[in-house]
Amino acid sequence: MERIRQFFSAILAGMMIGMGGTVYLSQGNPVVGSFLFAVGLFTVVVFQLHLYTGKIGYLAFQKPVYLLELLITWAGNFCGTYLVAFMVRNSRIYESMAEKVQNIAAVKLQDEFFSLFLLAVFCGMLMFIAVDVFRNQSGSTIRTIGVFVPVMVFILSGFEHVIANMFYFSLAGVWSGHCLAAVVVMTLGNSVGGLLIPVYLRIFRQREA
Repeated sequence: MERIRQFFSAILAGMMIGMGGTVYLSQGNPVVGSFLFAVGLFTVVVFQLHLYTGKIGYLAFQKPVYLLELLITWAGNFCGTYLVAFMVRNSRIYESMAEKVQNIAAVKLQDEFFSLFLLAVFCGMLMFIAVDVFRNQSGSTIRTIGVFVPVMVFILSGFEHVIANMFYFSLAGVWSGHCLAAVVVMTLGNSVGGLLIPVYLRIFRQREA
């Protein structure tokens, strides 16, 4: 039953990221769009939903069985983003963002895998920062800023977020073997980036203590 709950929580998290991607695509101003996109992650952390890029960093502090939870989370996130993409594609708002999402998907799929990996590492670091600040800091202001600013930074910088890209690829209708490989590479990059700070804390903070 717990695994089923995790899966549905992950679907909801994927839907939140998909809705964030939708509002981002609807905006002409990238700063405004990136700010509104962050509502998706803010919803995830407030309701403690399962988002892969928000949970991967805590692998450093968990038992190996946590890997199964991460796998379930990744699959649920994909289902959630695909569901939102399907809904948007079959609504009146898709026409206004079709060209934009096609261009976004094309840029990502024309990039080298090593480049995608490096950009995903940066995003993974920012996502861990956002989630960990919300979890461990006190005060609503710092917690809110801690979520919104890292999201805006990764979007405006062009860093790669695998769950957001699942949504963009689904909305653009460009799934292929190459696209799936790109998603795997970005998953690895987000994972490495998300683990950098936690591994440092696990190793060096323990020694200092």
